[in-house]
Amino acid sequence: MNAQFFGKATAIAAAAAMMMSMAACSGGSMDDTSSSAGAASGNTITLGSITTNSGTAAAYGEAELKGFKLAISEINAKGGLNGKKIKLESMDDKGDATEASNAFNKLAGDNNVLAVLGPTISSTTAAVAPLADQSKLPAIAPAATSDSIATGGYLFRTCFKDSYQGEIAAKFAAETLKVKKVAVLYGTGDPYSSGVGKAFAAAAKKAGLDVVDEENSSSADDTEYSSQLQKIQASGAEFLYAPYYYSVAGPYIIPQARSLGYKGYVMGPDGYDGLKLTGDKSQYDKVLYTTHYSPDDTSNSKVQDFIKSYKKANNNQEPNTFTALAYDSVYMFKQAYEKAGKNPTREQIRNAISGMSFSGVTGKFTLDKKGSPNKSVIVLELKNGKPTYRTTIQPSTK
Repeated sequence: MNAQFFGKATAIAAAAAMMMSMAACSGGSMDDTSSSAGAASGNTITLGSITTNSGTAAAYGEAELKGFKLAISEINAKGGLNGKKIKLESMDDKGDATEASNAFNKLAGDNNVLAVLGPTISSTTAAVAPLADQSKLPAIAPAATSDSIATGGYLFRTCFKDSYQGEIAAKFAAETLKVKKVAVLYGTGDPYSSGVGKAFAAAAKKAGLDVVDEENSSSADDTEYSSQLQKIQASGAEFLYAPYYYSVAGPYIIPQARSLGYKGYVMGPDGYDGLKLTGDKSQYDKVLYTTHYSPDDTSNSKVQDFIKSYKKANNNQEPNTFTALAYDSVYMFKQAYEKAGKNPTREQIRNAISGMSFSGVTGKFTLDKKGSPNKSVIVLELKNGKPTYRTTIQPSTK
């Protein structure tokens, strides 16, 4: 999401999840009245969290943990839930699937734990998904974007799926930019790049756009794209969708496209966050990307309240996307708990999360039958090399 590791962890998860034979569950009721495991009792409500707080992705997990803690402190300061204060039991999975599984099983074995927040990245979340179903312990993953993760049983997510970004980009190209001819370039060896790219191409055709060229590279880590970009330039495309990572799109794809005379729009997914720039900043004009959150979003009143609250609790530091998604995850639990009843069980909380409509810092959404949100998406545009809030794209009504 915010760095190349997250994008690659997403890719690894896609392959790992397929090997794990995880079957997606329906979004219907799973209430088991014969079991009271995890029923809320006493004066506290225990939430577990599994985040990556050491290793390569530690920055992501630490940001999430701060988001969890901020939301819990706000809720507790206002009297808690039904008069009960929330207690957080946090565990570090070190970015490792086995560690994540062990942590989840430990939390599942504690009947006081009503739900789990996390894990952080897609590979660890893929490992936990079947365990959530087996133990009937609901989990809300803030930032695991891989399409291949089985959700909708007891695992849900706050973030949108990878492919959803491609669909939203096509909607933006057709309805906001009003271009007619589009091209797509993606890495076939990378599930993140190819998944988002193929989703864009399919959605663009459905939206009536003319996909004049569809090119690919063998991986998402190449440094030379001139041959593909020459064909795209010759096709007359006004808009290029190139779902790669920030470390590839910034220094290679965009400058090479401009050097060949391409003057149209270039758009990518959240892998563009932190885009590495090289040379004249003007070559990054008309470059856009989708993401989950922007501090400059004035269309959502919750954003500025969240930033103010976070800065007050964290020595005036700025929150990031992971913090915002984690913060919303706690409030999703709060909404489900309040809907489920006075002393709800894990199963009742799961059923209250399933299909919920929610409005938070990262947008408004309704969870689909697979537990993923059909939600609003932020579009950022580079202005003088700096990501700037462009608009919020609302989901299509179905």
